[in-house]
Amino acid sequence: MAPEKKSAALTQREQAVLHHVCAGESRQKIAAKLGISLGTVSVHVKHAYRKLGAHSRQEARRLFLAQRAAVGPRPRAFRQQVMLALDQGFSRSRALMFDHAGRLIALAEKPVSHAVPRAGWVEQDPMELWATQAGVAAEAVASAGLEPYDIAALGITNQRETTLLWHRETGRPIYPAIVWSDLRTRARCDALFADGRAEWVRQKTGLLPTTFASAFKIAWILDHVPNARRLAAAGKLCFGTVDTWLVWNCTGRALHVTDASNASRTLLYNIDRRQWDPELLRFFNIPASILPRICSSAGAFGQTVPPFSPAAVPITGILGDQQASLLGLQCLKPGMVKSSYGTGCFTMMTVGPKPIRSRADLFTTVAWEIKGRPTYALEGCVFSCASTLRWLRETLFELHAPVALDALFASVPDSGGVTFLPAFEGLGAPLWQPDARASLSGLSLSTTRGHLVRAALEGLSHQVQEVVQRMAADAGITPADIRLDGRNAQDTLAQCLADLSRLPVLRFCGREPRAFGAAWLAAQTIGFWASARPFDDKMPVERVFQPSPSPAADTAAGTQILTHQTHQTTECRAPERRPHRISGPL
Repeated sequence: MAPEKKSAALTQREQAVLHHVCAGESRQKIAAKLGISLGTVSVHVKHAYRKLGAHSRQEARRLFLAQRAAVGPRPRAFRQQVMLALDQGFSRSRALMFDHAGRLIALAEKPVSHAVPRAGWVEQDPMELWATQAGVAAEAVASAGLEPYDIAALGITNQRETTLLWHRETGRPIYPAIVWSDLRTRARCDALFADGRAEWVRQKTGLLPTTFASAFKIAWILDHVPNARRLAAAGKLCFGTVDTWLVWNCTGRALHVTDASNASRTLLYNIDRRQWDPELLRFFNIPASILPRICSSAGAFGQTVPPFSPAAVPITGILGDQQASLLGLQCLKPGMVKSSYGTGCFTMMTVGPKPIRSRADLFTTVAWEIKGRPTYALEGCVFSCASTLRWLRETLFELHAPVALDALFASVPDSGGVTFLPAFEGLGAPLWQPDARASLSGLSLSTTRGHLVRAALEGLSHQVQEVVQRMAADAGITPADIRLDGRNAQDTLAQCLADLSRLPVLRFCGREPRAFGAAWLAAQTIGFWASARPFDDKMPVERVFQPSPSPAADTAAGTQILTHQTHQTTECRAPERRPHRISGPL
C-alpha cells in the first residue's frame, strides 16, 4: 500500500469545524454553534478536505483523527512567548503577534465588506466582523509556527462608535452594524443644535454631537427594528461597539463589557463621573439594561474559549483604534501629538489626568484608563485624506504610482497662487461642516500639474496643522513634535506638515503602532514587558522631517487656504447647524 500523503496544517477554525463535521452535525447547525455564516462553514470544510486529501466525510474523519493523534496531547500550561493583538477596522480584520523584544513576528489580515443600502448609510455584517477576526487570529498563530498555548495574553483595538445590537440569549444581531461614518441620523443630530441641547450634551460627554456618536445609532435601531424596544425593555438585548462584540464572542458570550476609551465615544458616557449618564440615557430613550459594563482599558476581561482558541488566553487590554495609535506612538505625556493618515487624518493630543474642554470644537475623550486612573486627550479629524490623494492620482492625472505625486510636488517651488480646499467628504474639525465640498481657485494659464498637486497637499497639511494649533491653544501646551502613522503618511505630506507647523515630524519605523499600542496595554496586566518604559527600542523613529529653513511660501499658502476655507464654510453652513462654541473653560 502506498504511504499516505502528508497533510498540511489545519487552522484552529478548520479544526473546530471538522470536529463538528465528524460528529455528524449539519452545516447549518455548525454555523449556529460557532457563530459564523453558512458560507464560511462551507469554505472551511472545503479547505480542510483539501489539506487532508479527503473526498468524503468518513475519509475526513479518519484522517483528521489520525492527525490529532500524531500531534499528541495539548500542553496544559502557557509557555507565554508572544502577545497577540486583534485590530478590527472598517476595511479589514487583522491579527498581529509580538515577541518579548517587541518585534512583529506574524501578521494576518482579511478584508471586511460593507454595504451602502441608501445614500449616506453604511453597514457591516457583525458575523463577518467576528468570523474574519477569529480567522486571522488562527492564521497568525499558524504562520508564526506557534500554538494557541504560546500566547501570553490578548489585546483588542477596534473601529470606534460602530454600533451593534444583538439578542442576549441567542447571540444573534438584530440589525447590521451601523458604521461610525453612517449619516442616517443627521436630522436627529441637527435637531439637537436647533433645540439648544448640544452644549448640555457636550458638557457631560466632552463631545460635540455628530453623526459619529453611537447614541444616535442605538436610538435609530430601537425605533426602526420591529420589537426591538420590547426586547430591550425585557432585558434581552445587548448593545456594544466592536470591542464589546469581540469580547462577547471570544469568551463564549460570558462577558458584556467595554473599556473607558470606547465608552467615551458613545455620547452616553459622563466624562467627569466616568460612568453611563442617566440623564443622557433618558434623553436618548435608551434603557440602561442594554449597556455593557465599563472597565479600565488594561485589566482582566476574561479568557477565550473554543472555537476562538482551544487555549484559555486571557484578554487583558481593550482600546479604541485612535487611542491605541496614540499609545503606540509613545504620546504618553501632556502636549504630545500624533496624526494617523488613513481614510482621514485623525489627530490626537494627550492632555493628562484631567479633561480639558475645547474652545475650538474639538473632541475631549478618554485616551486610556489604567488601574482606574484615566488619561484624557483632545481629538480632531480631517475627513478627506485618502479621497484627495485618490482624486489626484486616479481622476485628475491617472497616475499609477503614489510616488508620482511626490515628483510633481517637487517640480515647482510653490503653488503658484493656486489654493485647494480638500473637502470631498465635507469639513471635519474644527469647522464640522459635512455639506462643504472641495474647491479649487487661483488658476491661471501658467498653472501646471505640479501647482495643482502642491496646492492640494499643502491644503490637506494645513487642515491638520490648524487642528494641532487649536489643540495647543486649548491645552496651553506647545508640542515638541508631531508623530505620524498610517498608510498615507507619505514623505511629501510629512514634510508639508513640518513646514507649516514649524515642528519636527516623526514617522516611526514600526509600521503597526496601533496594534503595538493594544499589545503593550494588554502586556501591562501580566508583566509581559517588565520595563515601565517599554518603548525604548521597540518603536524606533524611521525618519525625522525637519521644517524647511525658509517657510515664507508655505506660510503664505497656508494663510490663503485658511481664509478661503473659512469663507466657504460661512457661506455654506446654515445658521441652525453651526456648533455652539464654548466661550471659556467649563
